[in-house]
Amino acid sequence: MFDVIIAGAGPTGLVLAAELRLHGVHVLVLEKETEPTTVVRALGMHARSIEVMDQRGLLERFLALGMPYPLGGFFAGIAKISPERLDTTHGYVLGIPQPVVERLLAEHAVGVGAEVRRGCALVALSQDDHGVTAELADGTQLRSRYLVGCDGGRSTVRKLLGVGFPGEPAGLEMLLGEMEVGVPPEEVASVVAEVRKTDMRFGIGPFGEGVYRAVVPADGVAEDRSVPPTLDDFKRQLRMFAGTDFGVHSPRWLSRFSDATRLAERYRVGRVLLAGDAAHVHPPWGGQGLNLGIHEAFNLGWKLAAEVRGWAPEGLLDSYHTERHPVARDVLDNTRAQMVLLSPEPGPRSVRRLVAELMDFEEVNRYLIEKIIAIGVRYDLGDGHDLLGRRMRDLNLEQGRLYELMHGGRGLLLDRTGLLSVEGWADRVDHVVDVSEELDVPAVLLRPDGHVAWAGDDQQDLLDHIPRWFGAAIG
Repeated sequence: MFDVIIAGAGPTGLVLAAELRLHGVHVLVLEKETEPTTVVRALGMHARSIEVMDQRGLLERFLALGMPYPLGGFFAGIAKISPERLDTTHGYVLGIPQPVVERLLAEHAVGVGAEVRRGCALVALSQDDHGVTAELADGTQLRSRYLVGCDGGRSTVRKLLGVGFPGEPAGLEMLLGEMEVGVPPEEVASVVAEVRKTDMRFGIGPFGEGVYRAVVPADGVAEDRSVPPTLDDFKRQLRMFAGTDFGVHSPRWLSRFSDATRLAERYRVGRVLLAGDAAHVHPPWGGQGLNLGIHEAFNLGWKLAAEVRGWAPEGLLDSYHTERHPVARDVLDNTRAQMVLLSPEPGPRSVRRLVAELMDFEEVNRYLIEKIIAIGVRYDLGDGHDLLGRRMRDLNLEQGRLYELMHGGRGLLLDRTGLLSVEGWADRVDHVVDVSEELDVPAVLLRPDGHVAWAGDDQQDLLDHIPRWFGAAIG
């Protein structure tokens, strides 16, 4: 019997598997596809995801294969410079294709002991008071204490649970693919610049090694959106919007997506949970989808591990939904807004010009970018210090960097006073006495996901708060 079965070996499922393994949880990842995808749906990682990799000691692997780019222009493609004074040491987007991200995450998950089985499609599940039974397409039945659906927007797990998925159906369809072109780069750039004066949804540009990445509106191209488009579909739509098909040929892959926007009504049903695209779908503008799933896995991993290991306080696992559902709802709202601002219609274009003017104000520009890169997220943990519920940025300490102390996925009391104690929780919480000029409070208690659970200097106040996140003391 496994502790946790994860359906889906995309970025969300792989991050979750690795987080569970840090706490000794026996985890199995099931993936219906026999081989990793070559489709590049996501192009990069935003600041909070970069921080997550840094907190687990993985960042150098990603930096070695990625390219940092400025953050300007990520909200609805409105060209503005990167805002100043961002509350992160990673004020850039890391350009790295999703297949590379998945490969690195898979290597990490397997390296820390997760088992990944490909070609295994989950087709049925049932649960009782003691666990979950998962049935595979070949008739195999597997048993686990918990199961997490990280199996994408058409999630089998979500459908089997009967969880409502309200929102808006697709109103706009887009074609996306990588291919070669048969005209000079200067001609491509000139035509694209002209088309994008009136329709920001259109684009085709170099992606490296002679390959171009193309995205073009395609309403009515196919009745069945699950069927991949053809090169002829691309040529037809390119001619419709640009007056030329650029001589496109030799496609690497072709796909489609829509502006459907939906959010699962709940992230947990008994011993089964949802994460990533299984819990929400939305348009890709701003590049938030992959990142949102990673953040959910980072939030859920330590909580589910605590439940499995037996020290979780009451309500800890339910806090996954309580904290992350509003964040996803906000992402859906900002992608809806971006879709409006990308419309070629006169009314939305007028609104776009107004928003562009407002973004000339530094605070507006920073506010919108922080939404995209997710460093502005604050969980509602009640009244207290302004840091409460926020993730802590990396800090320079006498002993090194803060994130270097968080590789093990444990809680952390960062104590400037030297007078506090986590005796009774030493198996779950590290206590680091250090002085940092960048920390303007006496001490902070960080959860394994890096969010501040407590701030202050009073030992009794600390003892009143620590059980909420780390359970009862031992001894």
